[in-house]
Order: sequence, then C-alpha cells, then structure tokens
Amino acid sequence: MSDGTVRGVEEGIVVEGIRHRYPGGNLALDGVDLAIGRGLFGLLGPNGAGKSTLMRIVCTLLVPSGGRVRVLGHDVVRERAAVRRLLGYLPQEFGAWRKLRVAEVLELLARLSGLHDPRVRRARIAEILERVGLAGVADRKVKALSGGMVRRLGVAQALVHDPEVIVVDEPTVGLDPEERIRFRQMMADLGEDRVILLSTHIVADLGSSCRDIAILDEGKVVFRGSPGELLESARGRVFEAVIPVDGEARLPAGVEVISRTPDGVGLRIRAVSGEGEMPPGAEPVPEPTLEEAYLAFMARRGRAHLAAAGVEA
Repeated sequence: MSDGTVRGVEEGIVVEGIRHRYPGGNLALDGVDLAIGRGLFGLLGPNGAGKSTLMRIVCTLLVPSGGRVRVLGHDVVRERAAVRRLLGYLPQEFGAWRKLRVAEVLELLARLSGLHDPRVRRARIAEILERVGLAGVADRKVKALSGGMVRRLGVAQALVHDPEVIVVDEPTVGLDPEERIRFRQMMADLGEDRVILLSTHIVADLGSSCRDIAILDEGKVVFRGSPGELLESARGRVFEAVIPVDGEARLPAGVEVISRTPDGVGLRIRAVSGEGEMPPGAEPVPEPTLEEAYLAFMARRGRAHLAAAGVEA
C-alpha cells in the first residue's frame, strides 16, 4: 500500500467522501475515499464506473456534489489555480490544435503554464519532445500525426511545466501494441518521482511498475490494494477445461470465458468463475494473470460482462 507521501509533502492526492450527481439525476460517484502517494497508481473499472468523473474533479474541471479532494494539500475547489500549477492532465481525447505544429502547441501551453523566459521555455520544450520521442516531428502539424504520436503529444503537454502530479485518463485507447508498450514504459519512468493517477478499463495499461490499485464500480471503490492482493483473490477461480464445441451454454452460471482454442473435437477454454464453480474435468490455473484476476473479481460481483473488455485474450 502507498503511504500517501510525496517529495516530502505529507500527502499526494487525497479523496474524501466524494459524491457527484449529474443534472439528469445520474449518480456517478457515491462516497469515494482514496489516498494516493508517489508512484503509479492504477484506477480500474468498467466503462461508466465513474472514473472519468473522478479524474475531472481531481483536475479542477468539475465541482463535486459533495466531499473534498486535496492535491499536495491544496483543495481542488477553493485553490484551483494552485492545483493547476502542480498538475498535468492527459484526458481521454486529446486532439486539439490540429492546424498547429507540434512545437507550437507546446509553446502555447508552456506560456499558459507560466514559463515566460524564452530560453527556459525553448529548453524545456526540446527536453520534453526528446523524452516522448517527438523531437523528429517538432515541425509537423498535429493533423499529420499518427494516433500514437498524438497520445505522446498529449503526454508532452501534460509534462511541459514539470508537474508533481500527473492524471491520465484511458491512455491507450486506439493505440497499436507497440505504442501501448512504449506508453507503459514512459509512465513507469515518470512515476519514479511523481504522483501518477492512471485511470483505465484495460488492465494491461498498468504495466509492471504499478504497485497500488483501486477498482471503481457503480461509483464506489470496491477494491483497494496491491496487484498481488488482487491476484491472490483470484486463486481457484481461473481454470482451463476441454468442452464440446457447443458446450459453453452448459457452463455453470457466473463463468466468463476468456479464450477458446480447438482441441480435438472440442474446445479448450480458459475461463474465470465468480463463485468458484467449474465444469467437470476443469483444472485450476496456478498463476492467473492480473487481467484474469480483475475479471474474476468482477465476476464475483456479477459484472464480468462489463469487465471483459479490459482483458486481452
């Protein structure tokens, strides 16, 4: 578990009793409590769980209906300007300024972030472009970038003012496998001396550097702990079995199939069981993956059909 400390400050991101109800009546968050310290913190949950709402509240873009959030000791409602100086944000969709060149986007945002000295600003932009692998396309217009490059530019704009806290929302949607690996490594490197809150429904986004996670579902925190604790909760609930080609309909209730491969005249399946019930002849998997552990956890809640999109077969 994280101890909640960061760079000598007594707290990183502290979320206390946050609730938010949208004007139409939808209760997106229902009493969320979290304390997040230095390093990469993963916030998992299916689409619609309330993750993006929480991200927007932390980033001062949305005033909660109730509760309190502090970023490095600063209240996100009463001290918005102070929070924004400390924080970098990469939203789900980043593709603005399509007619500007890459370096021009960072120039504009660096000015807005308070980097007024031209020499300092130029040096910082050059450093960030090199770090995210965009130095070679600094003069290219945003509209000419690949999807992966646009996400890297999104990371660059979040880092241009050297923030102590980075908030990243659904970072790898639409990226190819190579870009996703590159992104995970970048987050691992950045998390060595910063607070990073990364929200996703794709478990693999967290990578091996994530040491602390929470699962958000239906506006509530339903799990908080280490990846190892989540893995331990899945033991005995992930299995392999050979079934007839038409046998899935006869699997016990609460079973979610992860993968299928031909095996003689039948199918070899890998699956999770919410209640631990397995078909005849099934063999428990001794070392489940984190993706499988997440799916098994959600299966126990009867929500595996929503979580399945976060598991790569």
